[in-house]
Formats: sequence, structure tokens, C-alpha cells
Amino acid sequence: MSIAIELHNISKQYRLGTIGTGTLSHDLNRWWAQIRGKEDPYLKIGEENNRSEKGKSDYIWALRDINFQVESGEVLGIIGKNGAGKSTLLKILSRVTSPSTGEIRIKGRIASLLEVGTGFHPELTGRENIFLNGAIMGMTRREILSKLDEIIDFSGVERYIDTPVKRYSSGMYVRLAFGVAAHLEPEILIVDEVLAVGDAEFQKKCIGKMQDVSQKEGRTVLFVSHNMAAVKALCNSALVLKNGKVDFPKGNTDLAIQHYLKLEDELMAIPLIDRKDRQGKGNVLLSHLEFINSSGQSVGQLISGEAAEIRVHYRNRTGEAGLNNMIGILVERNDGFTVLDLSNVYTGHPYTWNKEKGYISCVLDKLPLSGGNYYIHLILWQNDSLQDWILNAGNLTVEEGDFYGTGQTSTGVKVPHKWNFS
Repeated sequence: MSIAIELHNISKQYRLGTIGTGTLSHDLNRWWAQIRGKEDPYLKIGEENNRSEKGKSDYIWALRDINFQVESGEVLGIIGKNGAGKSTLLKILSRVTSPSTGEIRIKGRIASLLEVGTGFHPELTGRENIFLNGAIMGMTRREILSKLDEIIDFSGVERYIDTPVKRYSSGMYVRLAFGVAAHLEPEILIVDEVLAVGDAEFQKKCIGKMQDVSQKEGRTVLFVSHNMAAVKALCNSALVLKNGKVDFPKGNTDLAIQHYLKLEDELMAIPLIDRKDRQGKGNVLLSHLEFINSSGQSVGQLISGEAAEIRVHYRNRTGEAGLNNMIGILVERNDGFTVLDLSNVYTGHPYTWNKEKGYISCVLDKLPLSGGNYYIHLILWQNDSLQDWILNAGNLTVEEGDFYGTGQTSTGVKVPHKWNFS
């Protein structure tokens, strides 16, 4: 089988706090080294891209010495925590940016879905953007027309196809963008985390289309996601990035996922308030996560079927009252499948804080989870502004219990139910 993508010693360096190459003296030093046939002096310095530590250098390596090959028709999963270098790697492969060092060989046309709005002109309609993207890929008008109806039908935006895309919701944007990327017959399809914007039904539809593209049409797919269930279902190989380096070389998908989950376990050993891999404005920070059992004790293990409380502590760094607050708690299995999605918005319980620190509790009369290990993700919004978002904020061990009070155990999520017979 032929090689579709080949990377040799790819590295990408950035200078923090600047746009461009930096100061005039740095540019002159680079120029002087170049005309003498010498290595760029600033590529010899720089720190690992570790966001959990405060650095001393203005230069960081977003990627460092990346080497791998992707065969035609292969579906490669690229996984790693936030800041690992996944998106930088895909931007280099998509030719959005160039590497600082190294060489890339690509065979075939590339269609990329990197982030919401990439490749679309906001003032043009959905239909016009389809033709624009096709032209950029070198397709003729006749070729694009032959795919037009299929793209519109897949995207589900027929009613708005002649509306400027700047008026689309983020979900509509992604639907149309994926439809364009997947149907305009690229030899290589690159998909970043953007599918998380779509609903569950559309995500399933996209994964099915990517499977068809690779298995039936023999096209190459590079897929980045934090959803391990999606990676496992779609990818026949995977690699793990950590701090800009390959931490697990391309190989078996299951083994790569196990390695990634081990890294997440190491990350969760860091106190929540000290975690650097968080997103949001940070006016309010989630500082501590604890689990309270039916006796009111703080424990590391809960029992299925018993009363339980998930308590999330926060620190309000502004000292001002917080209004319209939304807390979200996602509970996932270790394969990335969400088993509980909890929020005060769903239950109609608005929350306001007016102190420097406190906690928010989600109370479950009967814990509906089967025995096993679970990962907890936390998100906090205030007045439609993201304040704090932490993936893998903690893990929860659940011991199997007598949920139904009959001495019988069951698998999956447990719900109260009854039976009628006639």
C-alpha cells in the first residue's frame, strides 16, 4: 500500500507574546546565519510546551521531532490532552502554517476541518462557499455540481443554503463544513475536535461517513478527538502526543488509548486548583472535587443505588456576586462514553454566589451507575461567559450495590422502573 503522508523530524517553534519573528536583532541574526549556511540560532533554544510549569524562555516548541507515516486508506487517531500539539500538527499538515524544521511529503488533495468557520467566507452563502471550497481544491464547476445535492442533503441546511453563513449557528457551520470536506473527494481528510459542536446524531453520522470514506473509497483520514469511544470506533491506528512530542508511537488504537488514559490519571493527581490545562476567563475557578456518601462522609468510592453527592468547590477571585451561573458535570466511562450529563440548567436550579469561596452540590437520591471507574469533566459558565473548563477533573470509583432492593445486579445505567402484565 502506498504512503499518503510522511513526516520527517517535524518541529514547530513559537515566540511567546509576539506576532512575526520577533525583534529586528533576532531577524538580523537569523538572516546572517542563513546566508552563511548555518542553522537558525533560535532553533537551538526554547522549552518544552508544558503548560503545567512556568517557563523561563520566550521560545517554546509546540512540536518537536515528529516522525510517522500514514498509508493510503488508513484512519489515524491523534490523541493527547489540551496543549499537546495536536491542532498545531494538523495545521502544518493542512499547510495553514509551516514547520520550523523538518520535511513533509503528502500525496493527494487535502480537505481540512480544523475549527468552526475555517475555509468559509462569512459574507458568502452556503452554496457559494461550497463552490469556493471546491475551486480551492482544484475541482471544476461540473464536478462540484455533481456533488452539490449530496452535500446539502448530508448537511441538513437546505432551507438556509442561500443565506450568508455568518448567520449560521455553530452547529450549522460544522454540518455544512463537514459535508463539504467529506464529499468533495479529497484523498486525505483531516478532522479536528470540531465535531464536538454538533449533536450526538450528527456526530454518529459524521463517523459513519468517515468510515465509508476510508473503507469503501480508500481515502486517508486523520482524526483528532478527546472522545475515546469515537477514536476506538473509527481509527485503525493511533498515536499519543504529550507536550509537543510523540509519547506513544503510531500503533494499536486500544494500546494508544490505554496510554492516554494513564497520562490522564497522572494529571488528575495534581490538585484541581493547581491544574494549568484549563480553559475559561478564570474569574471563578473550580478548586476541589469531592464525593459525599449516604452517611455524609467525603469518600473516594461511592456505592451504586445509594444516595450520593458530587460536591464542586469554587473560588471567586473577583469578590463580586456571580449571576446566571451554570455548572456542568459530565461522567464518562474509561472508553469516553458519557453515562451522566448533569447541570443545574436542566433541572431549573439557578445559582448565585456572593462570597469568595464555597461549593456547589449535585445530589443524587440513588446513584444510577454500575460498578467501575469513571472520569469527571467540569465546566462553569457565568452570564454566558465560560469561566472554567477542566477535562478529567477527577475520577470516581463506584462499587456495585443493590439499586433495585432485590439483591439483583445489572449492567449499564440504572433507572427506577416498573412492569405491567395483562
